Amino acid sequence: MSRDQDDFQRARRPEQKLLRQTAILEAALRLAQREGIRDISLADIASEVGMHKSALLRYFETREDIYLRLGVDAWRDWSDVLAAKLKSLATGDVQGIGEAFGTTLDDRPFLCDVFTHASLNLERNVSVENLFGFKLAAHLSIKSMAAAVRVILPDLSEGDAQEIVGAVSAVAASLRQIAHPPPAVAQVYAEHPELALGYDDFAATVARFTETIILGTRARNQI
Repeated sequence: MSRDQDDFQRARRPEQKLLRQTAILEAALRLAQREGIRDISLADIASEVGMHKSALLRYFETREDIYLRLGVDAWRDWSDVLAAKLKSLATGDVQGIGEAFGTTLDDRPFLCDVFTHASLNLERNVSVENLFGFKLAAHLSIKSMAAAVRVILPDLSEGDAQEIVGAVSAVAASLRQIAHPPPAVAQVYAEHPELALGYDDFAATVARFTETIILGTRARNQI
């Protein structure tokens, strides 16, 4: 281990600790963007940042803790960007809402990966305190986006709009995996195109499903 690595791992002052935490989070995000959350271990993150796994545990509890913390920022970022896009839309523009959801989620593959893995594994190996932070960020982001949707579609209730945002998030989690299959699945689709689901255009598919969910919600309310 080099002198620089030793100094890196032996941070003592608060500002040094913050720098180490930031470096770890950045390394974990790089790995997830390259390979996906599913295949990243704590040892992989430690190696990427240039420290021993035992040293990394001084800053974060688990790999799940790391990715939930990154998920907090990802939720907030999406909420801010989507709300800004929705401000430009006219009242009643369902298609515009769908396109805004589709394009913003297409630009955020990591967040879609978080959608996929949060309930499957990321929420299973963390402290209650850190889990609360992630859940609160998601909750507040959904409320913010729902409020922006209701400005365009004032006939929706607060509950309706929040349910729509939540449903689109769940749909995006699955569609992202389908639209970007692993190599073996891509080979099967290439050899047998009739088996492919036709969701290769992720943004357009999310937009279409978003419109469908909105129209279905409005139709239900008229019954």
